[in-house]
Amino acid sequence: MRLSQMHLKTLRETPAEAEVASHILLVRTGMIRKLVSGVYGFMPLGWRSIRKIEEIVREEMDAKGGQEIHMSAVQPAELWLESGRWYAYGPELWRLKDRNGRDFCLGPTHEEIFTDIVRNDISSYRQLPLNLYQIQTKYRDEARPRFGLMRSREFIMKDSYSFDKDFEGLDKSYNDMYDAYSRIYTRCGLNFRPVEADTGAIGGSNSHEFTALAEVGESEIAYCERCDMAATVERADVKDDPADSSQMLPMEEVYTPNTKTIEEVADFLGLDKKQTIKALLFVKYDELGEEDGYVAAFVRGDRELNMIKLVNALGLPEHAVAFADEEKMAAATGCVGGFTGPTGLHDCTIVVDSELVGMKNLCAGACKKDYHIKNVNYGRDYKGDIVRDIKTLKEGDPCPVCGAPVKHTRGIEVGQIFKLGTKYSEPMGAYYKDENQEDKVIVMGCYGIGITRTLAAIVEQHHDDSGIIWPVSVAPYHVIITLIAPDDTVQAAAAEKIYSRLTEAGIEVLLDDRRERPGVKFKDADLLGIPVRITVGRGAIDGSVEYKLRRETEKNDLSIEDAIQAAIQIVEKEKKGM
Repeated sequence: MRLSQMHLKTLRETPAEAEVASHILLVRTGMIRKLVSGVYGFMPLGWRSIRKIEEIVREEMDAKGGQEIHMSAVQPAELWLESGRWYAYGPELWRLKDRNGRDFCLGPTHEEIFTDIVRNDISSYRQLPLNLYQIQTKYRDEARPRFGLMRSREFIMKDSYSFDKDFEGLDKSYNDMYDAYSRIYTRCGLNFRPVEADTGAIGGSNSHEFTALAEVGESEIAYCERCDMAATVERADVKDDPADSSQMLPMEEVYTPNTKTIEEVADFLGLDKKQTIKALLFVKYDELGEEDGYVAAFVRGDRELNMIKLVNALGLPEHAVAFADEEKMAAATGCVGGFTGPTGLHDCTIVVDSELVGMKNLCAGACKKDYHIKNVNYGRDYKGDIVRDIKTLKEGDPCPVCGAPVKHTRGIEVGQIFKLGTKYSEPMGAYYKDENQEDKVIVMGCYGIGITRTLAAIVEQHHDDSGIIWPVSVAPYHVIITLIAPDDTVQAAAAEKIYSRLTEAGIEVLLDDRRERPGVKFKDADLLGIPVRITVGRGAIDGSVEYKLRRETEKNDLSIEDAIQAAIQIVEKEKKGM
């Protein structure tokens, strides 16, 4: 492709709304174009890289027996009502009505659609296992779209669904997808880590999130260097401190004026924060968005509540739980803002962190203004309606597997795999007949890859101050020929020779034949990040050109033939990304 004929507009300045490197560079290179907040289109170079990622995904999915189909993004509400997700998915589900008032949504994912296909088409165990996938535009009505393609309202995703006779078959399907995803992200040039993750609105039992390591990532990961433990912080288990064998002391109400925070009450009473109980107050909402009762959650004073663990313990979607209005909750339950404890509450769900059960003689709010109670003990003085690990694994906490101090890092979620089991197949009636002609429920898994988010993650990991540094496997073009003087017949002839030879060898080439200053061409070449640059200048008269890899600072003067062979060699070696 000749740059003089390409639709390309690069920017020298950083876009005002762009905060992270991938967003800045994809806009500055003209690879993406913003339509409205959270909605982007793809221009020629950006679309070529998207297609490269898609092809890598297709190759690896097909190698595991996946079969590609394509379904509509418009989905009828009836299927979502069957599965129970019409309410559970929450406000991110982009709902709409047709002219007849029938409810639809723009699909953020397709579990219901694929389950509907299989329940109508599969009748015998002989037709299983099955893995169907698609690469398609998805929609989520994000409240706060940000970071360009990382959190957008319209995005491209590969979603696949496995259907097996039993859980043993699901295990194999899941492991196949785990292996395929590892190969996909390796080929895309990503530094990634699979970590245990919460299943969220998709549901199911087990899940792994594939995370591209990056400081700007929204996923916080806890990991252990001594063992293989790695999980998102919202999913990571926390090891309870050993139970206290001390004798229970009598409860004692103490005057603690103006001590609403854990820090204040601990200082006032001369206690370690570990000897206190922290209260957090919430309101629940029903399917119509009406208030549906209150929740008081209790953790040790030095711990932090994990909201995902809390909503999972309550069996509610995340959007159905919010911080309570303390005055309204006080009238209904007897809580007192800043002085709430588990001993004086009524008419609310009490959720107690599992660690508190084994602790003795703690200090908690007295549900009375300016008062706390010392020597509060679980079992004798209060009980929980739900007792569960609801705390956050902080950096430095002991690993729940081996006990070594855990570390934290951040990453971009680029894919996730789930063991769904019968979450969708059972309520939607997806059955098959086994060898004895008995009806058995189909066991499912689902597997998503954010294609557009993967593009952003690649740029986030592969750039410098001058622009993008594409891995060969996903670069929009492999080689850029920078022709210094298009009107110089010797230089032009040399550039055309290199262009023709590389193209004939199957190398994707950009020829910058624009009548621009050399400095502009060099800046654009660096900004666009094409892996190999061959500069044709005054040395062409002696058969010499400059050869440079984008990822390196070193430049070499080579003969035209040597430059051609060097470019072919490195592209052939690296374009598979393995």
